[in-house]
Parts: sequence; structure tokens; C-alpha cells
Amino acid sequence: MSLPPLAEAFVLHFGEMGSRWGISRTVGQIYALLFISDRPLNADDIVERLGISRSNVSMSLKELQGWNLVRLRHVAGDRRDYFETPQDVWAILRVLAEERKKREIDPTMTVLRELMMRTPSDDAERHAQGRMREMHEMIELLTGWYDDVQRLETERLIQLLRLGAKVSKVLDWKDRLVMLPGGRNPRRRGAVTETTGDR
Repeated sequence: MSLPPLAEAFVLHFGEMGSRWGISRTVGQIYALLFISDRPLNADDIVERLGISRSNVSMSLKELQGWNLVRLRHVAGDRRDYFETPQDVWAILRVLAEERKKREIDPTMTVLRELMMRTPSDDAERHAQGRMREMHEMIELLTGWYDDVQRLETERLIQLLRLGAKVSKVLDWKDRLVMLPGGRNPRRRGAVTETTGDR
């Protein structure tokens, strides 16, 4: 590997993490190299810097393109293909989240819907369908929230993330406002009725 120590440490770490993320070590290293590069790189550049075979580089670049994590660039006067990652790290996060959703969440939701439409043959299957329905409702709620977040502008998304635990405080204040006179407390009328009955 022909890289400065700082860059090499970063690239090696991404290679090690690759297997945990479901990608190969080489794919992780190439992505890390492109991410920190100050200019687009071609396949020969990557071979030289990482010391891996040309065929391995080509296959890894195709996989990264399939994930929409690298972009193809052309340089004037050069017929070779050059590659780069998006400059905006938030754009990378959005792409990665969307691609994982398409590959992992959407197929699961499809299977759950199909299984819930089947007629159960006994109590065990009815119980299983009930559990599947709970899972489907939870994932549907999360994906609905995800879709809303994806539509946020980056500045608003950063503001939301920086709220952190403050979100729970906002919800607490909302509950307190509901309890004030004139607030819309769904249990308020019932509570008054019970008090009147005690008299």
C-alpha cells in the first residue's frame, strides 16, 4: 500500500469494517481511498495506491456504483474513467440509508404483507401472524418517519439531530399543555365524570 500513514490507517480501518457491513475488504478500502482523495482517481491510480489487482479494483468499483456511493467522472483529454465520492457527507448518508432500505427493509415488508394475507390453518399460525403484524406495524412506523426525514433539507436535519434528548422535553411540554384548562386531553372528560360520580 502506497499511502501516507494517516491515509493508510483510515483506509485499513474501512477495509476491516467492510466485512461487518456486508461488503468485501477491498470495496471498503477503495471507498475510503476515494473519500479522502483530493481529486477523482482512475483504476490505475487505485491499483498503485492500494497494491491490489486491476480485476479486483474493477469489480469493486462496479459494486460501489451499484450502491450509488461513487460517481463516474471524465477528464478532458483522457479516455480513462475516473471515480469520486459525493463531496457532501450528508448526501452520502442519505444514499447509503436509501440503498440499505431498498435491499433490506423493503423486501422484508413485502414478505410480511404476503404472509399476513394468507389464511392461518391453526392457532399457532394465527399467533405467528399476530407477531408478524406487530413487526410490520413497527417497521411501517419507522419507515414513515424515515421518509419524512429524507425529505428534510440538510440544515433542518442537522437541527433535528442536534436536539437529541431535547425532543423528549418537547413532548413533555406538549403533554403539560394538553393538561391545562382548555387543552385537548382525551381522558379529561372521563376524569370529570368519575369525580362527579364520587360525590
